[in-house]
Amino acid sequence: MSDSFKAILVSRDEEKKQSVALTDLTLADLMEGDVVVRVSHSTVNYKDGLAVTGRAPVVRRWPMIPGIDFCGIVESSEHPGYKAGDAVILNGWGCGETHFGGYTEKARVKGDWLVKLPAGISAAEAMAVGTAGYTAMLCVMALERHGVTPDKGPVIVTGAAGGVGSVAVAILSKLGYEVAASTGRVEEADYLKGLGATEIIARDELSGPAKPLNKERFAGGVDAVGSHTLANVLSMTKYGGTVAACGLAGGMDLPTSVAPFILRGVTLAGIDSVMCPRPLREEAWARIATDLDKGKLAAMTHEIALADVPTVASDILEGKVRGRIVVKVA
Repeated sequence: MSDSFKAILVSRDEEKKQSVALTDLTLADLMEGDVVVRVSHSTVNYKDGLAVTGRAPVVRRWPMIPGIDFCGIVESSEHPGYKAGDAVILNGWGCGETHFGGYTEKARVKGDWLVKLPAGISAAEAMAVGTAGYTAMLCVMALERHGVTPDKGPVIVTGAAGGVGSVAVAILSKLGYEVAASTGRVEEADYLKGLGATEIIARDELSGPAKPLNKERFAGGVDAVGSHTLANVLSMTKYGGTVAACGLAGGMDLPTSVAPFILRGVTLAGIDSVMCPRPLREEAWARIATDLDKGKLAAMTHEIALADVPTVASDILEGKVRGRIVVKVA
């Protein structure tokens, strides 16, 4: 059909066995919304890997077009804030979970979910950033709001070779912070130093049971791992420091005590990117356009085609993907 377009669709059979396929759809197949976007790029985050493979119950409506991010050009709009030709970004809002997401050549969404692409950043660069990088920026902004400045001492980034971690290292480094990067992939040390890390910490050092309090080492941190890793980071955070928590690659549990909070005044700042209010999103994207080194972004980015998403979704869960993946949709 001439009006058809390609999309990745995940489905379930009567026995709840999940399948994924690149298929043809039309606008009539899309869900409700007041803006139609011609998608040019998307990305693969850890959460996308869970959704596409079915390893966690991310998808809550079937069938579903996964993909929690996209960037593209408005094709038609009934929303007062957007007109045909506007370049826009979408992150989260349940896309790829309860509303058709970004692994499609065309998307129909609510205009209130969109943010205009800032000047100085391309669609491909925006998706090299994606939800992972936008989340990293929200984490950095949280540290700043709580007074964690470069002069306070080193900050730690966990899961540093992953999407959130790579962008966090690059942003913090550009802003003048001394960055310790924790990773389970020691072979990525040179990559992380290239992004601006000054110290590499082996994942094993943080993955065991944490003491209530440990030696004060870090003024703050960005944690994408959770569980014992976050507990250890909290125990090592200096008096008055802040840790921004945004991920659960190591588990949803948090086996810690109240000691860091009541004896050192440590703050644990939770970061949610999915339902984050629009003004904060716009601030984060404006900061990304100015505070992220485009050369470092390019160094951490690999481009794939839409048809490659299922394979890469498995790879990202196996820890085989470093940095960021851009999906060239169009």
